[in-house]
Order: sequence, then structure tokens, then C-alpha cells
Amino acid sequence: MITPGIFSKTFGRPSLEQTLDAVKSYGLDIVQFNLVCAGLTSMPEHIDLEAACRIRLACRERGISIAAVSGTFNMIHPDVRVRQEGLKRLGYLAAMSHEMGTSTVTLCSGTRNSKDMWKAHPDNDSDEAWRDLIRSMKEALIIAEDYDIVLAFEPEKSNVIDCAAKGKRLIDTLETPRLKVVMDGANLFGSGESDRMKEVLEEAFDLLGEHIVIAHAKDFAEGEEVEFLAAGTGSLNYDMYLSLLRKHSFDGPLILHGLHETQVARSLQFIRKKIQCD
Repeated sequence: MITPGIFSKTFGRPSLEQTLDAVKSYGLDIVQFNLVCAGLTSMPEHIDLEAACRIRLACRERGISIAAVSGTFNMIHPDVRVRQEGLKRLGYLAAMSHEMGTSTVTLCSGTRNSKDMWKAHPDNDSDEAWRDLIRSMKEALIIAEDYDIVLAFEPEKSNVIDCAAKGKRLIDTLETPRLKVVMDGANLFGSGESDRMKEVLEEAFDLLGEHIVIAHAKDFAEGEEVEFLAAGTGSLNYDMYLSLLRKHSFDGPLILHGLHETQVARSLQFIRKKIQCD
């Protein structure tokens, strides 16, 4: 069963408990968690099992499950020291994940843009960038094996894995059940590509459908650059998106993100109605 959830960072609250209370106030019981919501940095500076335990207990008290915890860092940053620091912190996060109550950590495949890991760079298509991604992923997968977790990457236009075909290439290259996919329909489209909606979505699911562990729910609008919007307010064909999730036997969390708290009620109503009608 596809179940709506939400990014914990959607709710800007001064404490972990208040953030989780906000999640519950919308009738939600699944989150993609970020350590910022517990007063930590997104990528921890050390292993903090006490904080991880506090997160697990606070979620349990409210009947909330953590579908995944965000472990994003720039895996192909041009400075190898930045990549190494990211991997070190990924190890700390992995060591905390089970104590938090999750076994899935989400990743960003990265960009050669040294200032913003969510911005594209022409060198993302280079052979060197791909080699750096494979090196980083191999190290990350050693961490995943050590701590018995799954790593989930997300194809998105601004990163080195900018399409489903590259995502499939990565999976085929590394050949491990510990590498999975976060599917975000909106992230698959560049400017001027919405007229290829069916082709792009079907290709993505044909190539990656069996590897999806989390789906995201946001939307997009085209212009000179793609603008990301709250689910139900843009161009993404949600009937098609949900149909493909069903077709490929996805029965996990559909996580709302890329929206302001004031938009949650409307987008959640939209998603719930689509799921019921699908």
C-alpha cells in the first residue's frame, strides 16, 4: 500500500518533539528524517547514540516511523577532502541509523559545482566525475555493509546521476542489494521536457522500478529553468506516476517535500485523493 509521508524539515519547530507533533497533526505517521530536526547537523560530527535513541523513542511515542534518514553530501565534489569528510560523517550516521529506527539512508550522487550540491555543472558528464562517483559509492557501500543499512540515491537533473539510464548504469556497475533508488517524478524533467511525460516516466520505471524503496511527491513547472512546486500544483501527471508505482509493485512511503508548511494540507489532500482513486 502506498502511504503518504513527509520530510521532517517541512516543519520548522524548536524541538524534535514539536516537529513530530506537527507531523501527527496532519494525520501522518511516516517521515523522511533529517537530524537537523533533533538539533544536530544533517551529517553528524560524531556518533551520538543517545540522540539516536531519543529520536526513536519520540517517534515511537507518537506512532511515527522513519522511512529513511537524509545522508546527503556531495559525492563528486571537486575537492577530495570534502568527499572524504562526507564519507566519514556518513559512517557516523550509519552507526546511528538502527538506533533511530531506520535502516535506509538517502544520498545525493553529487555535482562538480563546489558551492551547491543541488546545482548542475558541465563537468558532471565527464568520465572523471563518473569515476569519482564510483569511488565514493564503493566506500559508502562498505559503510552500508558494516552497519547493515541500505543506501538510496535519487536521479535528478542537477547531479551526476541526472537520468534513469545513469541510475541503472550505477546499479549494474556496483551489483549490490544495498544500493536502492528514491524515485522522484519531478526530478526527472528538464526545461521543455514535459511533453515527453509518458516516455520519461515509463523509461524511469522500466529501468529502476524494481529498486525503488521510497517515492517522493513534489511537482514542477517549466520556464528557463525548472521550478519545483508542491505536489498537485504543477505539470507532473500524478495519475500516470502513481499508476507506474503500482505497476512496479511499490507499496512503500510517498514522501511529500519541496513545499512550505502552509501548502501541506492542500498537497496532502491531493495525494490522498489520488491514492484512493488509483
